[in-house]
Amino acid sequence: MTLDRFSLTGKTALVTGSSRGLGAGIALALAQAGAQIALHGSQAVPESTIAQIHNTGVRHIQLVGDVSQASVCSTLIEQVVGHFGTIDILVNNAGIIKRAPAVEHSEEDWQQVIGTDLTSVFRLTQIAGKHMLSRGSGKVINIASLLTFQGGVSVPSYAAAKGGVGQLTKAFANEWAQKGINVNAIAPGYMETDNTEALRADPQRARQIIERIPAARWGRPEDLAGAAVFLASEASNYVHGHVLVVDGGWLSR
Repeated sequence: MTLDRFSLTGKTALVTGSSRGLGAGIALALAQAGAQIALHGSQAVPESTIAQIHNTGVRHIQLVGDVSQASVCSTLIEQVVGHFGTIDILVNNAGIIKRAPAVEHSEEDWQQVIGTDLTSVFRLTQIAGKHMLSRGSGKVINIASLLTFQGGVSVPSYAAAKGGVGQLTKAFANEWAQKGINVNAIAPGYMETDNTEALRADPQRARQIIERIPAARWGRPEDLAGAAVFLASEASNYVHGHVLVVDGGWLSR
């Protein structure tokens, strides 16, 4: 049956940056589809997020660590495999953003954003990929952005990182597609998260954004649920190197 191909029962997923926001929404969607979940945050995962996953009835653990550190990336994968025995799905969602005009954007901010938003994607995919390659199956979902396609304003490091995420997605897919591993990405549009709080608090900028979105609203974490489950499931077995845009129609204008 077609719907059976969307089931994630028996699969194990690590969703980085899943304490709240988009990551928590994706983790909940995968859990509702049947996957065992490794939640992750740079600090302890909030009880509210843990409770949502617990209520689905799937096995779950919570992990903590700064993914910009190479040792943390290795440890996270080791913890997931050690606890569940495998890792079937990796969602590279952890990310930060630093806002400043390009001429004022500091070297420190550049390094922090690139390390968290891009380098961690390479490291975690490489490490998890070794487990996936050994058995010839696996799903990697990178969280890209509209700035994978556009330059943005006052976020040069974030734009560079997300542009790189799009290219990394294609590079890994080119090597691994024939080996049974799907590497794809989701590019969310303007979403109601901590990263966009400053934009939503600016009446003029918030109005400009809404006027540009055909759907006439900001996205919410649950808007990514279908895309995430699809790319994590057998239903997407012939989808490789794709960046799936979920943006309310933003890029169509």
